[in-house]
Amino acid sequence: MKIHKEQAEHYIWGDDCDGWFLERDADRTIIQERMPAGASEVKHVHQKAKQFFFILSGEAKMWIDGTVITLKPQEGCTILPGIPHQIRNESLESVEFLVISTPSTQGDRTAL
Repeated sequence: MKIHKEQAEHYIWGDDCDGWFLERDADRTIIQERMPAGASEVKHVHQKAKQFFFILSGEAKMWIDGTVITLKPQEGCTILPGIPHQIRNESLESVEFLVISTPSTQGDRTAL
């Protein structure tokens, strides 16, 4: 089935951030997200879900268990279950990215 972001289920999270569910089931979620300048999510961990973050536009800082890496367009990283992490937008522009989680993160997130 074909999907377009404008047709996907939309939600708002954190500091005026947007998310669009491109695929959503118990086995996997694919979400496109937008974070405005200066926004971040809380540091957290997933016990079961493995996540892959992929930057579409802008630049993000990914805190992974005490180490910070910079992700630019067309770059991504994998976060394994049990690894604390946080994505931040420290730039002056919005950042758009994909988050692919297997299995779904629903009920599998613990804030730190």
